[in-house]
Amino acid sequence: MKSVHLCRHEVTLLPESARVIIRPFIPSEVHRITTIIGRALALTEEEVLLELESVRREFDSRHLELEAPFQAHYEKVKHHIFTQRPLSAARQLLIGALFSGEYALESAALFNPSMVPHPDQSELPEGSLRFIMSLRATGEGHISSIEFRSGVCASDGTISLDPVSRYVTVPGIVPNPSYRKKRFIIKLHEMGFENDHTTAVLAPLADNFSRSDLNKSVSSIRHETRPATQDLSRTLDCIQWLADSNYELLFSPTLAMSERIIFPVSLNESNGIEDARFVRFIDDDGSVMYFATYTAYNGRAILPQLIETENFLHFRVLTLNGSAVQNKGMALFPRRIGGRYAMLSRQDDENLFIMFSDNPHYWSDPQILLRPAEMWESVKIGNCGSPIETEAGWLVITHGVGPMRKYCIGVVLLDLEDPTRVIGRLRQPLLCPEGLEREGYVPNVVYSCGSMLHGRQLILPYAMSDKVTAIVSMSLDELLSALLADQK
Repeated sequence: MKSVHLCRHEVTLLPESARVIIRPFIPSEVHRITTIIGRALALTEEEVLLELESVRREFDSRHLELEAPFQAHYEKVKHHIFTQRPLSAARQLLIGALFSGEYALESAALFNPSMVPHPDQSELPEGSLRFIMSLRATGEGHISSIEFRSGVCASDGTISLDPVSRYVTVPGIVPNPSYRKKRFIIKLHEMGFENDHTTAVLAPLADNFSRSDLNKSVSSIRHETRPATQDLSRTLDCIQWLADSNYELLFSPTLAMSERIIFPVSLNESNGIEDARFVRFIDDDGSVMYFATYTAYNGRAILPQLIETENFLHFRVLTLNGSAVQNKGMALFPRRIGGRYAMLSRQDDENLFIMFSDNPHYWSDPQILLRPAEMWESVKIGNCGSPIETEAGWLVITHGVGPMRKYCIGVVLLDLEDPTRVIGRLRQPLLCPEGLEREGYVPNVVYSCGSMLHGRQLILPYAMSDKVTAIVSMSLDELLSALLADQK
């Protein structure tokens, strides 16, 4: 292999346990909930104010907002309150605090990064590029979420990160999101719920309907259908589950990029949002959309999902459809090829696949693109993010697993017009875990979820042993030369 010089930047993203959010802390047993509420109801109003003020003094400096989550958690338990007397605002907040707890998002790890150009490139020196980096943050219970960082690649190749805020904030969940009927029907069919009950619920709905429209239709069918059967209940529960799995999030524009966190919302991702692969997608009409594929995990099963955003403030989270939507590691190409969307995927936990679609939400008919070829990738191979377009072809950063479950990073080159054709492939890894990079939550691993070009430099953020994140860069020309040389 021809030499490719790697420039290791003095940028290391370490997990910080002091970055916390407020989450519900509600016992599963009803009697415990009512007992806790009873203790709060027994306090005098003066005692309530004193206790609430004590909580504020201790926790106010750790959060941008205390009252909103306290009030939200009060709303979750208020149906257990056994008094008809109206409660003061302070007592409601104190009850909310009793059912709240801090969660350290990244106490265990901050890893598996992807990197894309920032939608705002204003007020930069000539030759500089502002970027957004997504990261998988993992905390207590191994629950993963998506964090963000921003920074600048300077014209001389140096990389700097914007200051990281002490605070982290979850977005608001849009209360009445919209859905497309066609996608809904396709997904219900795949799940085996295309029946008379489904037809009855969806028939009165418009091609684009809201959650409130859906709730009304579900409620109507539930009350009109007698006798209520198990088949009806299962179908309506599935429709509600599907709606819950497609949601919208909205951050305040006043939040810094590092203060935004996407934490699991739906039941299918209750144990984590894993390995988001962001890509800046340019459609044929020149419009730009940022997509990300990620793996939703509920503790038992995984489900690939899709994120859409134009500005990293408003996010749509959607289920994907089609027989090829399975396993991990889906990565969308940054533009259409021959009028069709293209996606890398992993179907069998061994080989790298490619597939094409007229619809970015529907995927089927995958075909094998790469099989393991070298010993360092002999267990399995996959992608390390979306392909990158160059004049020589599509640059695909890969990962390979070899002896002792050691993960290394490799590179292949695909034909621009026909990406099913491999025209270059490094026989040796581009990057292997070395020294302290070998030590971490999962040892002997280097891994990435997305790279970026800056001029003639490839910027590759990567995780070290599922613990921390670093960045290397390299000459694109050197890399392309090595790729083509290894084919001779």
